[in-house]
Amino acid sequence: MSIHEEMDCRIENIESIIKKYLPEESGYQKTIFEAMNYSVLAGGKRLRPMLMLETYRLFGGESAVIEPFMAAIEMIHTYSLVHDDLPAMDNDEYRRGKKTTHAVYGEAIGILAGDALLNYAYETAAGAFSLEPENVNIGKAFQVLAKKAGVYGMVGGQTVDVESEGMESIERDRLDFIYRLKTGALIEASMLVGAILAGASEEQQEIIERVAAEVGLAFQIQDDILDVTSTLEVLGKPIGSDEKNQKATYVTFEGVDKAAEEVERLSVDAMKQLEGLPFKNPFLMDLLVYLIHREK
Repeated sequence: MSIHEEMDCRIENIESIIKKYLPEESGYQKTIFEAMNYSVLAGGKRLRPMLMLETYRLFGGESAVIEPFMAAIEMIHTYSLVHDDLPAMDNDEYRRGKKTTHAVYGEAIGILAGDALLNYAYETAAGAFSLEPENVNIGKAFQVLAKKAGVYGMVGGQTVDVESEGMESIERDRLDFIYRLKTGALIEASMLVGAILAGASEEQQEIIERVAAEVGLAFQIQDDILDVTSTLEVLGKPIGSDEKNQKATYVTFEGVDKAAEEVERLSVDAMKQLEGLPFKNPFLMDLLVYLIHREK
C-alpha cells in the first residue's frame, strides 16, 4: 500500500473524530458555527492530528483520550490559516482550492471564526480531563498545546514574521526563529502531546520534540520552495505570495538549490533520531518523509 493510500485510510478516521467535536449549526450565533465548520472542513491532509495519533501509537497509546487533542490541534491550525488569509495578513482568497473564510463570510466573520476556533480548541481539549480524570499526563499535554500555540510558539513566530515583512535584510537567526515558532511549534505540539499522553519518558519526549522541530523547519522550507516552483492547481493556493508580500524566505535567502539541500539535511537528521528510539512505527517514519518532501 502506498503512503497516499495509507494516509487516506487514516484521514477517514480522523475526519470522523474531528466532525464529532464540531459545533451544531443552530441558534442566533449560527453564522459563526457555519464559518467555523466551513473552515475546518475545507480540506487538508490532517497532518497534525495524524502526527499526534501516530506518535501516541509509537509509544503504545491506545486510549480515546487522544481524540479531543487531535480535534483541538486541527482547530488551532485552521484558525491560524483563517487569520493568515485575512486582508491585513496575506490577503489570500483561496486556500486548499476553495474560497477562504473571509472571502465567503466577510472580514469581520473571518476574524471571529478564527477567534472562535482557537477558544473552541481549548474547550475541546479540556474534555479529555473528564475522559480520564486520574490521568496526570493530560494536564501536561494541555500546557504544551497552549504554549506551542501562543506567544512562545506559533503566535510569537507570526508576530516576528509580520514585523519582518519589507525589511531590506534579515539575519538567518531571525528567519530560523520565525520558522521554528510559526510552523514548527504546532508540529512539535502534535508529536509531543502524543508522546506525553502515551506515557513517554522525559528523555523520549525531548527526542520527539527535537525531531518535530527539525521536521517543522524542513516543512516550512519546502513550503518556500513550492511557493516559487509549484502551481495554483497543484498547491491549492496562489503561488508567489511570499514575493508579493515581500517576505524573506529560505529561497530568497539561500536560493532554491541550497534550500532543498537544507530540507534533505534536516530530514536525514530527524530520521536518525527517531530510529534511535526503542519503539517503532514504520508509518510514522514514512509520514514524516512525505511531509518534508511533499509537492503540495
